[in-house]
Amino acid sequence: MSQDPNFFYDGQIRRFITQFIRMVSNFHVQFGKDREGNISLQRVPVFYGDASRQASQIIRGNSENALANVPAMAVYVSGFDYDRERVQEPYHVSKMQLRQRRYDPDTGNYDENRSDSFTVERLMPVPYKMTLKLDIWTSNTEQKLQIIEQIATLFNPALEIQSTDNYIDWTSLSAVFLTGTNWDSRSVPAGGDEPISIASMTFELPIWISAPAKVQKLGVVYKVINSMYDAYGNISDSVFDDETQLARPVITPYGYRLVCMSDKLTLVRNSSTSINLQDINSAGDWKSLIEDYGDLKDGLSEIRLRHHDSQYEVVGHVSYNPITPSQLLFNIDIDTVPTNTLPPVSAIIDPYTVNVDQFDLLSPDAGTRYLILNPIGSLDNIDAAVVWGNRSFIANANDIIEWDGYAWKVVFDSRQESSTQYLINLNTNTQYKWYENQWSKSVEGIYQEGEWSLVL
Repeated sequence: MSQDPNFFYDGQIRRFITQFIRMVSNFHVQFGKDREGNISLQRVPVFYGDASRQASQIIRGNSENALANVPAMAVYVSGFDYDRERVQEPYHVSKMQLRQRRYDPDTGNYDENRSDSFTVERLMPVPYKMTLKLDIWTSNTEQKLQIIEQIATLFNPALEIQSTDNYIDWTSLSAVFLTGTNWDSRSVPAGGDEPISIASMTFELPIWISAPAKVQKLGVVYKVINSMYDAYGNISDSVFDDETQLARPVITPYGYRLVCMSDKLTLVRNSSTSINLQDINSAGDWKSLIEDYGDLKDGLSEIRLRHHDSQYEVVGHVSYNPITPSQLLFNIDIDTVPTNTLPPVSAIIDPYTVNVDQFDLLSPDAGTRYLILNPIGSLDNIDAAVVWGNRSFIANANDIIEWDGYAWKVVFDSRQESSTQYLINLNTNTQYKWYENQWSKSVEGIYQEGEWSLVL
């Protein structure tokens, strides 16, 4: 038979009472010394229940001739009142997002991998003031003095207790306040015949009683989509992939930059003020980032790169680098690289240090083209290098020169060109880009947040 959904019990009050009993346990009284001079101590037991007639009779063993075992202490609730002074917004709901670590049944431990996600909705708890009485049963004044002295020193002004170690329980903490002490239950002279003296200490605990929380198991939100369609009225590629006919999540993580170098992609936190491409600091962990959104499929998942100055989006398949957690292996789809706008160059050379024989500058084939890193000749140079022909040949750094079969000439004047251009270096098969008066590799470089996205 199923449990009634309207019934709930979590033992919240019981836990506070239990913690209070633990707090006043493990006190001892001294019973003199033995022959060797060692002090004899006896632990004072603590039980729950007030000193009713029935309880007292049971303790006496149902006999008027038996004496109760003393010393002992009894704890019981003497008051439980609604605490109006601590009332807060009764309709407040607190939400927490939690991610559970994966449990390994073989080892019985939680590993570093992430498991299910949950949302916990906690209702505003109800404030109460619980009053507890602690009766101290002793057979003489010395026992009473020892016990009270040990307990009384703890409350200056209060002692904090915790009913549970549950991370999401916001009502587990409370404080215990000593509010009053009744020294003796016996009166003079009528109580003179009573062998047991009972001292009572009164404590107050401001506690909270919570209604059941609502726990929801969540999937992963991959992307917030404002519109399912692009500017042309077609369904967006971020929602539906025409090739596989499947929906694929497209994520644009913020807070991270990406550095592309050759066939590797390095994740860099935005906390890094500067990035040295040779020695990257503040590197992030790809696996930890991707697991927030889903699973990476090696060789199938993609990363798309797009600089703010480019209309092209370079796409490549990625896989984890088993050696370096901050890097992904990147295999570029050659069909997505920008289209070359200039004819290819045979090599990139420095006229100051070029190897003449290696690059055959004395008798090159017609159409040979070079991108030069430093200038060749000048109006003030009357002794131009023989390899470049007569002294009238002048080229500037970043120019492209070509041998037309008779002489070298400038075919790309870097001082006059302002538009973005692309070309291939046939010597390394690397594409370069002319942008803002400088040459750089078209794909390699730093991509700021928002300039790259991950397709799982």
